[in-house]
Amino acid sequence: MTTFPTLDPEFAVALTMLPKVDFSDLPATRVSYDAQISTALADLSYDGVTLREISVPGLDDDPEITIRFFTPDTAVGPVPVLLWMHGGGFAIGTAEGTDPFCIEVARELGFAVANVEYRLAPETPFPGPLNDCYAALTYVHAHAEELGIDPNRIAVGGQSAGGGLAAGIALKARDEGIVPVAFQFLEAPALDDRLTSTSMTNFVDTPIWHRPNAIQSWKFYLGDSYAGPEDPNVSVYAAPARATDLSNLPPAYVCTMELDPLRDEGIEYAARLLQAGVSVELHSFPGTFHGSALIATAEVSKRSSAEALTALRRRLRTI
Repeated sequence: MTTFPTLDPEFAVALTMLPKVDFSDLPATRVSYDAQISTALADLSYDGVTLREISVPGLDDDPEITIRFFTPDTAVGPVPVLLWMHGGGFAIGTAEGTDPFCIEVARELGFAVANVEYRLAPETPFPGPLNDCYAALTYVHAHAEELGIDPNRIAVGGQSAGGGLAAGIALKARDEGIVPVAFQFLEAPALDDRLTSTSMTNFVDTPIWHRPNAIQSWKFYLGDSYAGPEDPNVSVYAAPARATDLSNLPPAYVCTMELDPLRDEGIEYAARLLQAGVSVELHSFPGTFHGSALIATAEVSKRSSAEALTALRRRLRTI
């Protein structure tokens, strides 16, 4: 692996312990990734939160979706809710794998979290995963009273591919005009299938995520009909960076990692949101890479986690 001079020294030793993600062998990657996540969850405490699984009707003839719904035990009255989409290049991972983050949001902020178990590519390419997330969004909004949430304080968020899904349903929600999304929370989001940015071009051997994985990920997600980066038929809901109109979208928090192929598309999307009149908080964390937050003891990981929670708290508690 290439040596990166700006890599935070706290990550150097831990690199060998991180999940190996190789989309050229998806079945093996799924097995190893799920095994490592399962080990990480073995001692997870759910104290202070109530978890229930909710079955949600899919869009049109799509199958039901499962939402892992977290409510803080301290909840009084309708609370804000974060609709959360896990990462994994659209092709690996589970909702349960991000339970630690969901529990942290519920405990620390007193918010509910709706963690969506969307279908994965390539078995279910776009629009399937996006439709699952949008169906979850409309369900949460329509059933706000029975879920104990405030329908005017719904945030959509996700990490990596989940961030791309969150940005996509924010666009769709704006266009459909049914759910008033209050905030979009985009952590290292995957937004652009064209893969032309400087970071995406240069980072071919970075930890966890790199250009070869990104190329294969978009092929999985966009399906057999995808004609490549020049394909004019790619939906803006699949690749939000292709959207030409970003006006009237909800305020956003966007964070990127220095040594991440997705870095520049996240920064550019944030800048374009600002240019369209959308309020944006943008953070780019030095010395980090895609998934470096898994090393939670590093100071920069602690800082990025704290700042993300602060952004959520500030936005959803002041509406």
